[in-house]
Amino acid sequence: MSNTRFWLVVPAAGIGQRMKADRPKQYLRLQNRYLLDITLTRLLAAAEFDGRIVSLHGEDHWWPHTDSASDDRIRTIQGGAQRSDSVMAALRALDSRAASDDWVLVHDVARPCLHPDDLKRLRKELQGHPVGGLLACPMADTLKRMGPGQTVVETVERDGIWRALTPQMFRYGVLRDALAKAEHAGLVITDEASAVEHCGFRPRLVEGRADNIKVTVPEDLALAEFILGRIDSGNGITGDP
Repeated sequence: MSNTRFWLVVPAAGIGQRMKADRPKQYLRLQNRYLLDITLTRLLAAAEFDGRIVSLHGEDHWWPHTDSASDDRIRTIQGGAQRSDSVMAALRALDSRAASDDWVLVHDVARPCLHPDDLKRLRKELQGHPVGGLLACPMADTLKRMGPGQTVVETVERDGIWRALTPQMFRYGVLRDALAKAEHAGLVITDEASAVEHCGFRPRLVEGRADNIKVTVPEDLALAEFILGRIDSGNGITGDP
């Protein structure tokens, strides 16, 4: 295990349609910095990695203007139309360097509020696992299933339901093969764990903080700024899970 390496993959090829902004959401400003820069800075400060890959859109013209572009620890590649395509492109770029049992951590570029303690916990709890797992938190909200006319047809039992977060951490060989099989089957993969599950594996859930939010809609920016201020001042909102 001492020779096992850790690789970081950050898919950042999305265009962020739900933000309705004039640029992809990873290039929106938060605390007077690009969202992407905040996410990468926090990741690289929280843990050591043997390689760091960011997958970008083929027509991305924002990256050269970021602080991260001058960080020679970061390698950029062209991503794909879907998140899974961008992750797979990064795994192919690692093919000559990564061993099957190495770890790959995939993190959403739009999750700038990852707490360093969560990243440490994820790596510690999965270090001997044969497959891998993901940060997640138990669902606290009451869930409703919608029917015709936006009416409630069912209240969904939330016991045992967890909200998937990132990073998601899997063995390189497991994740590469799982994404390849999902691609071949024409499956829509929304996170790495779902591809691994499709192959019959059971990823481990590692409880993380609920304030590890994903910036998706405009109001999330103000919330993320508030959370970051609390984390950086040492007064996290949720405390240790």
